[in-house]
Amino acid sequence: MELWELVARERIRDTLARYNWSGDALRLDELAQTFCEDGELELRERGSVRGRTAIVELLGGAVAAATATAQASGVKRIVRHNVTNIRFTDVRPDEARVACYFTVVTEIGLDHYGRYRDVFVPDGDDWLIRHRFVSTDWSAPDSTMAR
Repeated sequence: MELWELVARERIRDTLARYNWSGDALRLDELAQTFCEDGELELRERGSVRGRTAIVELLGGAVAAATATAQASGVKRIVRHNVTNIRFTDVRPDEARVACYFTVVTEIGLDHYGRYRDVFVPDGDDWLIRHRFVSTDWSAPDSTMAR
């Protein structure tokens, strides 16, 4: 393995972490910065949106509803995404394909889990998401997020 590939893999891991840390903190503008300007977020069975503004709008609706529900019931809102089994299926200097699992814990406990299938591209010193396919494989009956 060459040095450029090691650097790319670590930068991709950092982008994965920034996506989830930002989302968990409800900082959707920061989350959107992990995508290319024209990046695409595709949700299985719900379609896709393209561009950072559209991504923030899509995710903002889910965040607002869950936050309002938690506040109305006097519960502290908690969201923690855990990403595991990061698998680099193809890494080239101009593109990388990555698959991983995610598990989400909220104030109800295990909320939902699934898979990310991503295409990353280099952007300056970063590697950003050009396309993310999110497949939620299971959600709790009282899920606060995966409705």
